[in-house]
This record gives sequence, C-alpha cells and structure tokens, in this order.
Amino acid sequence: MLILSIREVPMAADGFQFDFTPEVEAATAPAWEKVKRHITPMEWRAQAPLIAEINRLKREKDAVILAHNYMTPEIFHGVGDYVGDSLGLAKEAAKSNARIIVQAGVHFMAETSKILSPEKRVLIPDLQAGCSLASAITGADVRLIKQRYPGLPVVTYVNTTADVKAETDICCTSANAVQVVEEAARQWGVDRVILIPDEYLARNVARQTHIGIIAWKGRCEVHERFTAADILELKEAYPGAEVLAHPECPAEVLEVSDFAGSTAAMNDYVLTRKPKRVVLITECSMADNVAADAHDTEFVRPCNLCPHMKRISLENIYEALVKEQFEVTVDPAIAERARLAVQRMVDLPPPLVPARYDLVKARHHVDVELI
Repeated sequence: MLILSIREVPMAADGFQFDFTPEVEAATAPAWEKVKRHITPMEWRAQAPLIAEINRLKREKDAVILAHNYMTPEIFHGVGDYVGDSLGLAKEAAKSNARIIVQAGVHFMAETSKILSPEKRVLIPDLQAGCSLASAITGADVRLIKQRYPGLPVVTYVNTTADVKAETDICCTSANAVQVVEEAARQWGVDRVILIPDEYLARNVARQTHIGIIAWKGRCEVHERFTAADILELKEAYPGAEVLAHPECPAEVLEVSDFAGSTAAMNDYVLTRKPKRVVLITECSMADNVAADAHDTEFVRPCNLCPHMKRISLENIYEALVKEQFEVTVDPAIAERARLAVQRMVDLPPPLVPARYDLVKARHHVDVELI
C-alpha cells in the first residue's frame, strides 16, 4: 500500500509527483473549504496531492467514486462524486454513464452497485471491508427461515450480501423500513412480516407499526455499543444538545433521544432545523461530513468507529484506480433475483412526509419474535 508522509514525496508509475504545488492547492481549494475545520493544514498538504491525482485519474479512466456517509472527510468531500447512504449511492451509480464505479464503502454496497449496474466495472479499494450485519446471515439461513414461516414475506435490510437479497421478497433501508414492512404485509395479505437481519432495527420498526415482526439476531457493531446511559450522560454534560439516533441502535437509546432516523434523515434534520448543538448517535465520521455544511451548529462527537469503513483510504482508492484492481462481481443468476428484491423497494412511492421514527411510539414496548 502507498503510504504518504509529509517528508516523503514518492513518484507514481505514471510520473506524477505527490507534492503540494500551487496547481494542487488551486485544484483542491473547494474541498479544502469544506474540510478545513476538521483537517489541519499540515495533514491537508499531505492529502491534497493525492486527492488531485485521484480526481485526474477519474477523468482519465471514466470512473466515479461513491462515498458513503461514514467515509472520512478527505474522501467524502475530496474525491466523492456521489455521497450519501448505501442505497442512494447504488441508485446514483445506476444512473451514471461512467465505465468504472469505485465504492468507497463496504463490500455489500459494492455488490448492490453491481446488482443495479451489471454492465459496469465495480471496484472496492479493500476486499476486507466487510460489515457485521452482512456477515450475520446467509442465503442458506434465509431459506431455512422461509421453510419455518411459509407464506410470510421476507423483508431484508440492504446491509446484506447478494445471496441473501436473492432469497428476499423486498429490500428496505432504515429510512423506509416501516413503509416497506406495511406494504409487504398489504401485498401478501398477512399480519406478520419477517424483517432481517438487524435485531435492533426490527425492534424499532415493531414500535412504529401494527404489523407483527419476526426478527433475526444480527447487530451493527457500531450502533449496538450505544446505551441509554450514554445518551443521558451526554445530555447532562451538554445541556440543550439535540440527540439524533440511528434506528440500528437499541430501542432504549431511541427512547431517550430527540430524533431518530437514517443517516440521510439526520443530515436533513441538521441542515433544515439548524440546532445550536447536536449529537449524532452513529458512526463518528458522519458528524464531520455533516458539519462541513452546518457551520452554525456545534457537534458533540461520541466516537464509535466502524473498523470496516475505515479500511478505505485515499491511498487504496488511488491504487484501485491505477491498477483497476479488486473488482466485485456477482453471479448473474443471484444478481437477477437480488435485483428484483431491490427494484421492488425502489419502485415504492416515496413517503408523504420525510421518514423518521415517532419517538412517542418508540417508548411503547412491542415484542418481536426472535428467530
């Protein structure tokens, strides 16, 4: 892996020198304006030449970079062409005419991009960038679940592998999970739905709907670590701070929060409501990226890092582009079935109001059936 330091100025194979020249400074000035509150000038002088070269390579190779909300700011604001949550990125990839997609995120996201854009080359900078939720369940597990609960629709979170999506009736995101569960129940004419693999998302959805939920014991290793005691401690330490929680957190966390929603909903909340002080209860790079556009809001940053997201760096994005390496493929038969589940979700009409979790409902206990 290429490692840059301020003292070392290596020469790339194409003759590009990683030096902070006036040309590099000018080319990266818009990104610097975004990140200068979170990255020191010393760090930027090391990062900016690589950012400039990555952006040049994208033009040369007809490539786009999809940067998830959990990427670090120099990736998110410096080289990301499309930024957002996992499904939003995949949908943007499908619209793009680019020849190559580089997924600055984790492996299931790259698979989803490939499912929706089978004709494009999809690269991931590090093949080991996984996800605790995606590894919590397999396609074989889903087949056994369907045998145990015949006739019930399977709603699967997008944070899953292609073989799991292939066994699924319809996918969902944290932003539309309640809507998808209720629509699946209506279409299948049932009063119970299987919602996998995130146990906490399922428990939080159960508190928002009259539809019964059958859940799987998968958890996000970032969000499961937050506790209600953490939130109460933050509120005491930072009076007036508004606490925004992700629905992959335990239900007890949502009970004591001020807002709950997906990463996109959190972003919209901060930019439209403009709270004076806010806490985002999710992966900590999210706060840095939102803060770049919310200059009047103070961000308190409890930091649970996703070790998988943090495997993605400017250095390995550069190497992926130079060598066109680490291509993500999906068996066409699996991709075709998985695409149907994703497309069913995409085809749903958008909700009448922006998706959020009703925190009054969230305080009511509703049991799920845990498989």
